[in-house]
Amino acid sequence: MEKNTNCLRVYSEIGKLNSVLLHRPGKELERLTPEFLSELLFDDIPWLKRIQEEHDKFAQALKENGVTVYYLEDLLEEVLQDIGIKEFFIYDLVSYMNTSLEVKKTITNFLKERTPKEIVDYAIAGLLKKEVHEVEPQSLVDYVYKDSPFFINPLPNCYFMRDPAAVIGNGVMISSMKTTARKREAMLLKYVFKHSKTLKVQENLLWYDYRSEYPIEGGDVLVLSKKVIAIGISERTSPQAIEEISLTLLERGEELQEIIALEIPKKRTFMHLDTVFTMVDVDKFLIYPGIKEKLKVYRITRGEKGTIRVKVEEDFTKVLETSLGLDKVNLIESGGGDEITGAREQWNDSTNTLAIAPGVVMAYNRNEITNTTLVNHGIKVIQIEGSELVRGRGGPRCMSMPLKREDI
Repeated sequence: MEKNTNCLRVYSEIGKLNSVLLHRPGKELERLTPEFLSELLFDDIPWLKRIQEEHDKFAQALKENGVTVYYLEDLLEEVLQDIGIKEFFIYDLVSYMNTSLEVKKTITNFLKERTPKEIVDYAIAGLLKKEVHEVEPQSLVDYVYKDSPFFINPLPNCYFMRDPAAVIGNGVMISSMKTTARKREAMLLKYVFKHSKTLKVQENLLWYDYRSEYPIEGGDVLVLSKKVIAIGISERTSPQAIEEISLTLLERGEELQEIIALEIPKKRTFMHLDTVFTMVDVDKFLIYPGIKEKLKVYRITRGEKGTIRVKVEEDFTKVLETSLGLDKVNLIESGGGDEITGAREQWNDSTNTLAIAPGVVMAYNRNEITNTTLVNHGIKVIQIEGSELVRGRGGPRCMSMPLKREDI
């Protein structure tokens, strides 16, 4: 594994992708049950063997196109080789448990005896109560949660690596996750980015912290250029968080000039901006039909004395053209612009494409009309199988966290 403390650089959505962070789906998905599907943000239970095969093919397609692939679980295991970091990590991990202090102490001691790899497994796949013998309820909290099979809940959404953090420029936003089911994912990423010898980041280049009050998630962040970032105000990202991170980015990022805040309908089908809008080339964007009329657009720029200035904009297309210095942008409608096809394919993440170079994207092969539409607009589409991957409601962009791209 290469060791490079300057390996983070993302100044666009479409620059040639050099390296990416993934998580290979594991037994956390086998711990989904119908009873907890909604709580854990799933609509169905994936078949683990097949979802791993599909994910491996996705990773292989990335590698075949010159992308270095890192895995969260490998980097986290590397970090936990340090005894001191391991102890802090266990403390943070146990803090998410719904148990009494006495039970937390018991689990802490149990984890201290485990190897880094075992701890990573528990942190992602969860810790079953039957894996720790003779731990009796100690308090009201323990009795109330007695029927739960877990001391540490699994993280079935963990293979959607885009959301718990996002590389912006040469720094990282560690997301404050909206839902309880995903909050711990961001903590795992904080340890990786702060302590990994492979991906270590300077402390002052952490743009946002997962313990911040207001939620923001990586699926809502699109780095359009060195000068412009788009952030969705969505079901999972609050306007307060956008104001906070805008202040930080505009203060520290000298080249950054503005943040375009895009308010989208707060629905499960539109959970993040990248489920309805992605960049596929220098002047081309893929957009879900009809969403353009529902967007509310705000331009955020530097104000006086450490403040920000917010301006309401009317014409989304014009904002893109002006901000990116383009004569014209081409908004390509998913589903070929057909309302019914667009809605059906959008449910299967047709708009959630991952650009690996200008005009070259990865997409699920099941979204045939959208993919054909992209090809007809001069975009090369690398198609991947997603029959099981799609069950978690996420596409190639959702599953990947770009670490380094070549500048445009």
